[in-house]
Amino acid sequence: MARTLNGLVREALVEDIGLGDVTTNNTVPPEERCQVRLVAKQAGVLSGIEVFRQAFVCMKAEIRGWKALPDAARFKRREEVASFTGNTRSVLTAERTALNFVQHLSGVATLTARYVAAVAGLKAKICDTRKTTPLLRKLEKHAVVHGGGSNHRLDLSNGILIKENHIAAAGGIAEAVRKVRNGAHHLMRIEVEVTSLQELEEALNAGADAILLDNMSAEAMRKAVRRARGRKVLLEASGNVSLSNIRAIAETGVDLISVGALTHSAPAADLSLLIAPDSPGSQGMGSS
Repeated sequence: MARTLNGLVREALVEDIGLGDVTTNNTVPPEERCQVRLVAKQAGVLSGIEVFRQAFVCMKAEIRGWKALPDAARFKRREEVASFTGNTRSVLTAERTALNFVQHLSGVATLTARYVAAVAGLKAKICDTRKTTPLLRKLEKHAVVHGGGSNHRLDLSNGILIKENHIAAAGGIAEAVRKVRNGAHHLMRIEVEVTSLQELEEALNAGADAILLDNMSAEAMRKAVRRARGRKVLLEASGNVSLSNIRAIAETGVDLISVGALTHSAPAADLSLLIAPDSPGSQGMGSS
C-alpha cells in the first residue's frame, strides 16, 4: 500500500506542477523554511492525513516536528489538524495536491459519519459502493471506514453480485445463480439484485446468500424482510438513498444499506493550509 500511495501522490504532483512551479520558484529563496498549520474551517471527520503528508515527503520538504490528528478523529471548526516545519518552496508547490487529497477524503468520512448517525440505534450497516473516483478507491473506502461505515466489495473479483444485466444474459435468476455457483469457490457468497417481491422469491428459492433490494419502496422492503425471515440471507437496500430517507429505509429491518453518494457526491471538507516564516530553533525534532 505504501508503494502504491507514493506512486499515486507522485503522479498527482506531476499533473499539478507541469514543467515547474513558476510562481514559487521566482518568489521564494531555495533554502527558506516555514511553519505549516493545517486548520479546519468546519467540523468533520479526518481521513487521508498520511497521503497529505506524503505529498510534502515526495517534494523533499524536509519535514520536522510533525504533529497531526489520526485518521477517524473528529475535529472542530478552527482546530489545528496538523502542523510541521518544512522547506517553503516544497510546501507551496505540494500544497494544492496535499489539500485535494485530505479535503476530499475527509469529506467522504464526514458525510459517512452523518449517514451512520442517521441510523443510530438500528441494525442496518451503512456501506459504500464501487461508485468511486478512478484510482482512488482504496483511499475512499478507507475514508468510509474512518467515518464509521462499512465496505462493500473492493473490486469485481472480491465478491459475486448478480445484477439485472447478468440475469438477462444468463436467462433468469435461477440460471444465473446456478452458473455462478458452479464457477465460484465454496467460500464466496452470492448476492442477487432484485426489483420486485416476485424476483425476491426467485432469488430466495435459488439459494442466494444475499439479496439487494434495488429501488424498492419502504413498504415493499418491509414485506421483503418478512418473507426472508427464517432464511439465512442478508438483505441489502440500495438506490436513491439520501439523508432524508435513510432512517425510514433502516426501519424496514434490512441488514445493509449501500450508498453511492458517500464517495461520488461527498463535498470536500473545508481545510486550510497556513504558513509562517520559521524562526531559528523552532524546527522541532526528527525529519522525513
